[in-house]
Amino acid sequence: MDAVILSRIQFAANISFHIIFPTISIGLAWFLVYIREQADRHTDGVWDAAYRYWVKVFALTFAFGVVSGVTMSFQFGTNWPGFMKTVGSVAGPLLAYEVLSAFFLEATFLGIMLFGQIKVSPAIYRLAVWLVAGGTTLSLFWILVLNSWMHTPVGFEIVDGKVIATDWLAIIFNPSMPYRTLHMLLASAATASFFIMGISSFRWLRGQRSEDVVKTLRLASLVAVIVMPLQILAGDMHGLNTHEYQPAKLAAMEGIWHTEKGVPMLAFAIPDDVNELNHYEIKIPRLASLIVTHSLDGEIRGLDEFPNAHPPVFPVFWGFRVMVGAGMLMLVLSGLTFWLVRVKQTFPVWLMRILVPATFIGWLPTLAGWYTTEIGRQPFLVTGVLRTVDAMGQVGSGTLFSSLTAYVLLYAVLLAVYITTVFHMARTGAKMTEHEPILTPQTSAG
Repeated sequence: MDAVILSRIQFAANISFHIIFPTISIGLAWFLVYIREQADRHTDGVWDAAYRYWVKVFALTFAFGVVSGVTMSFQFGTNWPGFMKTVGSVAGPLLAYEVLSAFFLEATFLGIMLFGQIKVSPAIYRLAVWLVAGGTTLSLFWILVLNSWMHTPVGFEIVDGKVIATDWLAIIFNPSMPYRTLHMLLASAATASFFIMGISSFRWLRGQRSEDVVKTLRLASLVAVIVMPLQILAGDMHGLNTHEYQPAKLAAMEGIWHTEKGVPMLAFAIPDDVNELNHYEIKIPRLASLIVTHSLDGEIRGLDEFPNAHPPVFPVFWGFRVMVGAGMLMLVLSGLTFWLVRVKQTFPVWLMRILVPATFIGWLPTLAGWYTTEIGRQPFLVTGVLRTVDAMGQVGSGTLFSSLTAYVLLYAVLLAVYITTVFHMARTGAKMTEHEPILTPQTSAG
């Protein structure tokens, strides 16, 4: 593999490891807002016990997310110096806003959440919880603004080969930003819901059947059963936007090589990029046109209209199908859990045993969807403006391969540590009273 491919894989490894933590922490932060509000309204201590357990899990997840995000910023200078050189006037300020959101709101007020519950008034403490949740969402917003602009760039002009911002409102509210942001927020809510359901089921199976475990399980099942249909609707709107602004990506997602009307949906196929055709197709007549254009006879542009300017079809085609398939599985499982746990108020052991391995199921459609959208932008780093190969630095293939190997091994160890720690915390449960601090800062003499 050449240096460009290795650099892309390395950045993909970094972003893949990083993104799985914000998808939990953003949704979990808003769960904590609700749980904290309930804890202050009820004096029986049930919701307070739930809060004290989940805020520690949130802190662990947040820490992994922050640390794993640092390495990505380094790669702008080492692997992709052409990116900032060309579009730095747009990317720089947006990344700065994200850092301000993350560190001034999230990190600062997280300290109050963890160390200040018995030191500040309940009102100030609740405000800190709200600000942390708001900070996580603002951080996501600015990252999605930049990423969306890279897909659908507007509000700029090119002077001496460099992008110069001319309309910040257009840049921020670029054509794909609302759909990507909504899609990611709902993905985070769904991922956090299954995370809570899985850990709560594990605790229930371990004999921790206290009211706080039951309440959080029921709460998560309610959120999941609401969010999953909304996510499907948001995905449909996002698809319409992609059809309008990124037709090459849409054609790759559907495996459409030639422009046609009344396009069938391919339930299965093996795309062949070399020969520009699909093998072993299983078609559902006209369904792709209906889904993409909301018309049985709608026209979808084919990949042949974008010579040397369309993404590799196989990973985009199958990434999209993995995302959709995992989403459908989550939809069914959320409905089943809501019906049994919240409506029927039963806790079948078989269901609990299904939910435990589904703890991290939200990572599957998140990563598959991320690969679909990012690979689908190729061969451009910024659509129509900057090709990926033109942003590449001078790092050699050997250096890239060795650093990539080190990253992957390190991330594998850290991921195992995170999952092991999460389930260790679930086994031990929450054993604090409301008058004890959530965490006690360690001090040293001298």
